[in-house]
Amino acid sequence: MEVGRICVKTLGREAGKRCVIVDVIDKSFVLITGPQALTGVKRRRANVKHLEITEQTVEIPRRATDDQVTKALGKKAKT
Repeated sequence: MEVGRICVKTLGREAGKRCVIVDVIDKSFVLITGPQALTGVKRRRANVKHLEITEQTVEIPRRATDDQVTKALGKKAKT
C-alpha cells in the first residue's frame, strides 16, 4: 500500500470502479478517491480488504486534492 497506487473497489456500491490511494491511515485503512467526477468514487476511507491492488501508480503527493489526482491520471494516460 502506497500513495498513488491505483486500485479497484471489490465491495460496496462502488464495486468494480477504479480509485487512487491518496493517504495510508493505518495497516487496515487507506484514504481513496476516484475522483468522483472521473470515476464516480467519492473521497473516503476504505478497508484494504475491499480493494484489489493493481501494478499501476501515479505520481501524487500525500493527501492530494481531486484536481491533482485528475492531472496525474491525465499525464499517465498520455504516456
